[in-house]
Amino acid sequence: MTASGVSKQAASVCYALTTMLQELFGTIKPVIGVVHLLPLPGSHRYGGDMEAVFERAEQEAAALASGGVHGIIVENFFDAPFTKGRVDTATACALALVAKRITAIANLPLGINALRNDGHSAMAVAAAADAQFIRVNVYTGAMLTDQGIIEGEAHELLKYRRLLGADRRIRILADVMVKHASPLTPFADIRQVAKDTVHRGLADGVIVSGTGTGSAPDLNDLNAVREALPNTPLFIGSGADKDNLGKLLATADGVIVASSLKRQGILENPVDVDRVRSFVNLVKAVPAR
Repeated sequence: MTASGVSKQAASVCYALTTMLQELFGTIKPVIGVVHLLPLPGSHRYGGDMEAVFERAEQEAAALASGGVHGIIVENFFDAPFTKGRVDTATACALALVAKRITAIANLPLGINALRNDGHSAMAVAAAADAQFIRVNVYTGAMLTDQGIIEGEAHELLKYRRLLGADRRIRILADVMVKHASPLTPFADIRQVAKDTVHRGLADGVIVSGTGTGSAPDLNDLNAVREALPNTPLFIGSGADKDNLGKLLATADGVIVASSLKRQGILENPVDVDRVRSFVNLVKAVPAR
């Protein structure tokens, strides 16, 4: 390929990436804040008070929106220990109710993550609550997790999205070798896993995280995924903070963030609007790739 041809191809890739991010989040460097829900009905730790769940979720969503994030994702994070299959029907209903409450107070793109890996319920909630995207931890392949072996269901999930008439409305962001999990073979190539997630699984974007909640991704893994998928939206899934943002966003397009936005940086605490503003401003200061 000539130098001119390479230049045109690179420009085309950059345009496609920019278009996808702009369409979904209105920016090429999105910050997606996480609302970690208090235990929901159907979980072992549910306290029997949905109003408390609503109040905390609304407060956190308001703090995220006021702080300037470009999107919000809702997770049943405090429902652990999680099921590896479908969440309880009551849990899915509660997720939908919370999502609708959040959309009423925060005019931002909304995502749903039904932990541990219930993409079907996440898609159903997103369709019912007019959310724009979902996160799926194990979308293709299989991973060994604290819930046991979890297998991806890309085929079934895409078929379900079409059944709901949401092909063009709800995007799927899929983790590549998700945190709190290990591949079944120690020789798994993250480049190939990333390619399979998008080219065979048809995910709309990919997420790379560290080994656990609050841990940053390995830069070599991040660079490998970027090399494998130069024209696919790539998000940091955990561990982004004020000290590593520059390095991470030199490769990634956006960031999903929770721990760094909590009061005192403690995961169990509510979101701190001042921390949100500071984090968003730091992201804005990072030069675009």
